[in-house]
Amino acid sequence: MTEGQSSSRDESSGGRDGSPRIGILVVAYNAEATLEKTLDRIPAGFRPRIAEILILDDASHDATFTAGCRWSQLAGMPPTVVMRHTKNLGYGGNQKAGYALAAERGLDIVVLLHGDGQYAPELLPQMVEPLVRGECEAVFGSRMMRPRDALRGGMPLYKWLGNRVLTRLENRLLGSELTEFHSGYRAYSVDALRRLPIERNTDAFDFDTQIIVQMADAGMRIHEIPIPTYYGDEICYVNGMRYAKDVVKDVLEYRLAKKGFGTCGWIPKPVEYAFKEGDGSSHAVILERMRHLPPGRVLDVGCSGGAFAERLEALGHTVTGVDCVEIEGVTHRCSGGFFLADLEEGLPEGIGEGYDYVVAGDVIEHLSRPERLLAELRGALRPDGHVLLSVPNFGHWYSRLRVALGVFDYDRRGILDETHLRFFSRASLRRTVRAAGYDVLSIGATGAPFWSVLGGGPLSRALGGVSKLLTRLRPTLFGYQYVALLTPHAARTIIAGEHIDVQDILNRQFVPVDSSTDRVGV
Repeated sequence: MTEGQSSSRDESSGGRDGSPRIGILVVAYNAEATLEKTLDRIPAGFRPRIAEILILDDASHDATFTAGCRWSQLAGMPPTVVMRHTKNLGYGGNQKAGYALAAERGLDIVVLLHGDGQYAPELLPQMVEPLVRGECEAVFGSRMMRPRDALRGGMPLYKWLGNRVLTRLENRLLGSELTEFHSGYRAYSVDALRRLPIERNTDAFDFDTQIIVQMADAGMRIHEIPIPTYYGDEICYVNGMRYAKDVVKDVLEYRLAKKGFGTCGWIPKPVEYAFKEGDGSSHAVILERMRHLPPGRVLDVGCSGGAFAERLEALGHTVTGVDCVEIEGVTHRCSGGFFLADLEEGLPEGIGEGYDYVVAGDVIEHLSRPERLLAELRGALRPDGHVLLSVPNFGHWYSRLRVALGVFDYDRRGILDETHLRFFSRASLRRTVRAAGYDVLSIGATGAPFWSVLGGGPLSRALGGVSKLLTRLRPTLFGYQYVALLTPHAARTIIAGEHIDVQDILNRQFVPVDSSTDRVGV
């Protein structure tokens, strides 16, 4: 890219009295005829409040860059940076570059203004005021707060209808109440933009929709103000049908991702495991089993935020937690302590031994060598202790169907979780735990989690009941997860009235072991 910059740039303008540094991001493409006229419309009384204007020419075929440089050199203009991309980045890609530049140059508020003059620069003061007052993280100019004004302003009827229909659909899918999703006149808190993964967003025109979805997902506040509609001689580069398809796809992809389907890389994935007691999940099944076991010392492997540990503590157990991230509050929920460790590298030093129970709910499928961790867990258990383990069933009809149809891909969670490194069937789970030195006391299966997709309504309960019945009839096909109860194999033997670990006997080559009777031969 190339850059031109006003020689009158004053580093001290903006923020001298503690007020936020306000920037105007002007995105321009083939806007030679309109750019300077648009910039001239910035209110004279507002210009002293502008810390910097950033003009980004997205590899135009005309003299847009020259027009921007010419305007930036005029006397009395705010400090202005003019940049030209040598390759067209797209509407979304141009914004990404602009917001990154705004953050780099220390701006607090950035207003998106189009170089074609479609949105009124005269309303810049109103666009920034809610942000200056700290009332929200974004301000959108809406042409549809007074819908008839949009038609009077020259918006074609088909665009007006499409805007209304798409906005209503998007509001319904997101649970929002915006009057318009498709305005390009926006002001953002730069700090809010830093907290969103906008670098993962599309470079196309639905970039604006993805930002709305990200802000809604993050619980950020959006304020709307009415703006006039103006359609002049500017050229529209938006393919209406493709745009409509893309924005609908975005909100549907988000909704599916929140239910666990697909990966949706532009929406952050929750770090903490959300546990809901009695939801039929593997964690709920393990908790129910623990209710019927005597209180003891528990090693909770992959404890996340400690929601499960907290419930075990309420049953009288003393829980020690281990995970690769430390989520706020976990140390208070694990009275036995918390260890920060990458389980791919094994158990951390100082974890101790003699635990009555080890809980590894949905853990070993995330490891490239689960056998090694299972062997280490055996050493942390007392000889007659128990491991309660759960893994997804790759033989479930959902994953079988995806493979059979040739549409195998990963999801955000569930059987095809994108972070899973190993897949298990019931047979391979048995082989894995036996190779790690365990006896399988029982393996049960849970039904499909329709509650997580459909909520707790009648349909969810009905499908859940059918799923449980089918799981009992054929767990290898209908079981969603396996829950196994394990104990170390041949943990102890008796010699002359003493309890001695079998492994110690073998290591010392004390006497041969008769494996058929699990007794020491003489």
